Amino acid sequence: MKTSLVVMAAGIGSRFGGGIKQLEPVGPNGEIIIDYSIHDALEAGFDRVVFIIRRDLEADFRAIIGNRIEKICPVSYVFQEKDDLPQGFTCPAERKKPWGTGQAVLACRGVVKEPFLVINADDYYGKEGFRIAHDFLVQNGGKRGEFCMPGFILQNTLSDNGGVSRGVCHVDADGYLISVTETHGLVRDGVGAAVERDGMRVPIDPNSIVSMNMWALTPDLIDALYEGFPKFLSSLHKDDLKAEYLLPAIIDGMVSDGRARVRVIPTSDRWFGVTYREDKEAVVSAFKDLYDAGVYSTDLYSK
Repeated sequence: MKTSLVVMAAGIGSRFGGGIKQLEPVGPNGEIIIDYSIHDALEAGFDRVVFIIRRDLEADFRAIIGNRIEKICPVSYVFQEKDDLPQGFTCPAERKKPWGTGQAVLACRGVVKEPFLVINADDYYGKEGFRIAHDFLVQNGGKRGEFCMPGFILQNTLSDNGGVSRGVCHVDADGYLISVTETHGLVRDGVGAAVERDGMRVPIDPNSIVSMNMWALTPDLIDALYEGFPKFLSSLHKDDLKAEYLLPAIIDGMVSDGRARVRVIPTSDRWFGVTYREDKEAVVSAFKDLYDAGVYSTDLYSK
């Protein structure tokens, strides 16, 4: 069964403080984080890579990574643009960014017709999540509405340099997702974790299972995004310059009304990424440690 890796790389990355954070070199030979995700996905058995990018990013993206990846596996490009809206809707002139991860994956409509794994471009996930996702998709044979989420432990996904957003998950006794709540301002708090709200820190269980926007999905999810986007825009969201059509919220709704089940399979891998410019030094050091431990070879795609 064919499976694709869908990489969301259209984010502007305003918190990064300038530059294109998805294209920042972090490896010993100038590798970027996406290199490692693609390496690990191909190793796990995925067959194709689909990049979701902005059109203004295309030339740089192809030069820095796209042209290289096209030599080792099939590659497709789709484009997320803030003006790409259903008929009858227009984007407010003042809006600066596209409409979030739901709109990003919706850009794959007509291109991705097989089971797929969607990930963020600027997150390092570790190897286990890719194996979990691929094995699940193959074992379920692309059955509609049967999704999977590698579940990360909150304390393994926090930045030392500021708050992050995570989908905090409620999982039943059989390992299926009950709900996911997008939670902003998650920070380290001593040996624990907390949510920063109005200058206050509210403790949260550091062992909570969270979504890292790593979802193993079937194409009917894209159909659901297509149906739901006009409803989202018809609400007050169309006039909210920062409103986002978020993938976890759509999946949460599908779970709630019985259109989907999400198997949550925990992973102990540690996330790292360049959410903030100050993160980069730690990320470079973390990759050096992975090379020293033999997880990756100097010639990345040889292992």
